[in-house]
Amino acid sequence: MIAAALLAAAMPGCDRLLVSVNDGAQVLRDGVQVVPATPAPGSLSLVALEGTRLRRVAEVPVPASIIGPPRSVAVTPDCRYAVVTAARRVAADGRGIEPDDRVTLVELSPTPRVVQTVRAGAGASGVAIDAAGRRVLVADRSAGTLSLFVLERGRLRPAATVFVGASDASPAQPLFFADDTRALVTRDGDSRVAVVAMEGERMRLLPRALAAGVRPYGIDAAGRRRFAAVAAIGGGGTDADTVSLIALDRDNPRVLDTVSVGATPEGIAVSPDERFVAVNVNNGSNLPAGSPHHRAHGLLQIWRITGGRLVRVTGAPVGAWGQGVAWSADGRAVLVQDAVERRLANFRFDGRRLTPGDTLTMPSEPAALAAANR
Repeated sequence: MIAAALLAAAMPGCDRLLVSVNDGAQVLRDGVQVVPATPAPGSLSLVALEGTRLRRVAEVPVPASIIGPPRSVAVTPDCRYAVVTAARRVAADGRGIEPDDRVTLVELSPTPRVVQTVRAGAGASGVAIDAAGRRVLVADRSAGTLSLFVLERGRLRPAATVFVGASDASPAQPLFFADDTRALVTRDGDSRVAVVAMEGERMRLLPRALAAGVRPYGIDAAGRRRFAAVAAIGGGGTDADTVSLIALDRDNPRVLDTVSVGATPEGIAVSPDERFVAVNVNNGSNLPAGSPHHRAHGLLQIWRITGGRLVRVTGAPVGAWGQGVAWSADGRAVLVQDAVERRLANFRFDGRRLTPGDTLTMPSEPAALAAANR
């Protein structure tokens, strides 16, 4: 009882809560992703952002995967639950990885704990939760489908599944918009963004698909959800990749602008006031040291949304093999993950410059990041 009371007292407020999902089953060795001899278990780290400081509050074991967009975790608006997906797991031979389909529901408050595990489609990757905290979308990257769950009375209930492309379309990340009556789903397998009608507990694929760069992958929106930002990863780790800005009109979503950001933008996040986009770019830091395209560090970039266009504001070096990125609730801090150093880093942002601040070492490779300020 005393321990539970102390933990509850240490829990951050919803506007200061960060959730990092970590995967110890894939590590980077000179540019090659391998299964270590002794994989670390997957975990969810609950982190408090306290001014310029980061504080780890709790750790919960969960199945996790660094393969897939770094939004394999989402938090309900009331901060009570997190939903975590696992796109890959270690194969029986202990050397390779294979598709996984587990979706884990974690109760964050009052005491962090796993309360349920359900199954989505193969390669369960990006996850999104609607504004009511009731409907949960999971992109099944190895199955070509989108799975819908309903969260009620502390449990996930499977509701519907829809094909959003061919089996090799690789749906990566969903996003609710238009008062949660529509969803976008990135398909990095065929370089399209699908549009899905959300009709209560049913879904319907609409005929139009958007073209937002080569292999659209991560996607995010915030605030009034007038815009979404999409990161494309078609450059293969060497050629320059892009970020696109999408106008989120209910019946006519469309790409407004596309800009070059460098090699492999993994994490992408729109600021709570919809003024800025943060991008965590690998910048060749995940390539072998002998590659002419190798760089020692990744890049955090900030772009301004103005007049339906993206304009670069500033950038800063970050750690290698970057993953997730998230904004603080007040938009004055940007949090970034890098997998090689196993760090979560805090940058202050004043609208013009980034200033590096506190860092926190995670128990294994940070794979996905979510802030409960959506």
